[in-house]
Amino acid sequence: FHPMTQGKIERYHRSMKNVLLLEHYYSPDELRTRLTEWVDYYNHQRYHESLDNVRPADAYWGRQDQILAERQKTKQLSLSQRRKSHIFQRAQSG
Repeated sequence: FHPMTQGKIERYHRSMKNVLLLEHYYSPDELRTRLTEWVDYYNHQRYHESLDNVRPADAYWGRQDQILAERQKTKQLSLSQRRKSHIFQRAQSG
């Protein structure tokens, strides 16, 4: 047991509760289906700031470093292209 772990699971449960309270469920099956959908969304689709905006499933399967490296590469390429564009525009106007 680690104190930080307790806070994380409490935050997870609070997030789930907030989503589930927005809707009304009329049967246990309907609630079970919605819970399953929410857990899938939370783990496989939602980006988590605490994981450097990587999805938990990607972090769990060891893809976090690869994803972050790809993002950094894309960022550097974009910055380089913008610099070239600005240099070209300055040359054209001056």
